[in-house]
Amino acid sequence: MKRKRSGRENSHPTPAREATVGAGEFNEVLALIEGARRRSYQAVNAELVGLYWQLGEYISCKIESAQWGDSVVDDLVAAIARRYPGLRGYTRPNLFRMRQFYEAYRGNEIVSPLVRQLPWTHHLIILSLAKPPETREFYTLAAVQQRWTKRELERQIRSGAVLRASPSSKKVSPAVTQIHPAAEEAFKDAYILEFLGLPDGHSEPDLHGALLQNLGRFIAELGRDFCFVGSEYPVQVGKQDFAIDLLFFHRGLACLVAFELKVREFRPEDLGKLGFYVEALDRDVRKPHERPSIGVLLCATKDDEVVEYALARTASPTLVAEYQTVLPSRELLRHKLHELYAQLASEKSHR
Repeated sequence: MKRKRSGRENSHPTPAREATVGAGEFNEVLALIEGARRRSYQAVNAELVGLYWQLGEYISCKIESAQWGDSVVDDLVAAIARRYPGLRGYTRPNLFRMRQFYEAYRGNEIVSPLVRQLPWTHHLIILSLAKPPETREFYTLAAVQQRWTKRELERQIRSGAVLRASPSSKKVSPAVTQIHPAAEEAFKDAYILEFLGLPDGHSEPDLHGALLQNLGRFIAELGRDFCFVGSEYPVQVGKQDFAIDLLFFHRGLACLVAFELKVREFRPEDLGKLGFYVEALDRDVRKPHERPSIGVLLCATKDDEVVEYALARTASPTLVAEYQTVLPSRELLRHKLHELYAQLASEKSHR
């Protein structure tokens, strides 16, 4: 005779039922929590930066109108400490940084509405490392657009990202602009790879291996929409096997991007091999919902006129960029910066 189970025993889930509830069951709930935490952090950051802007404005106006001397700021620090004991961040140097923050962007109709989108630490880095007003403007806008981390922002400033910002120096084939109109914004004319620590006379395997060892930093230099697919990615055409040095997928452009590496100067014949790889990707690898692939030849140096001639009649969507293992000089950066803003001013006047 079987013993009748009590209601209490029946109230417990059976092991079989427990086993059906896996970690994946709660992914949507976890995503909701993560999203709320991220929005909460962003809201707190925006309020904090907004407060620092207001304090900077208040201090600046008081000092400029001669209502306050510098010593009054010490009295303000003491007053804040008495009212909010233990509250950090309101020292004399920090209050003057808030004043500097406000004065750096006041009246700037482009930057001032965006300052709340960056953490305070980002603003401190920009104010410390990017001295000229136009340089601060450039890196503030770039940091907002690219969502750079604190570490990446500092590296971008020290490496002179503005050197690669001028669209006039980019060399792409006509097919790139026809098939992917937004592609020119996704690629650079030169990539700064000083973090690889490559010696003079390095080989292609040296470059390839160093990029794989520093893949995260390389992707940060490429741009946040690049996703790594594979190294020496195999493609088969006929009975022959080939390998693409590095293969990525670009989320914004929705296409595969093949990188071929050269540790020497660009040669026109290099485009033939790259175009062959792009064709193979489109025929045999690209998925139906993806857009046509793009090929990038990354070389040590290039003659821009030779590149322009070589790309002019190329039917394949390809472009040529160079990599640099040494940071550009400050003089060159300043020169390129003036070129960039002169071009932006010219474009604005023709609208």
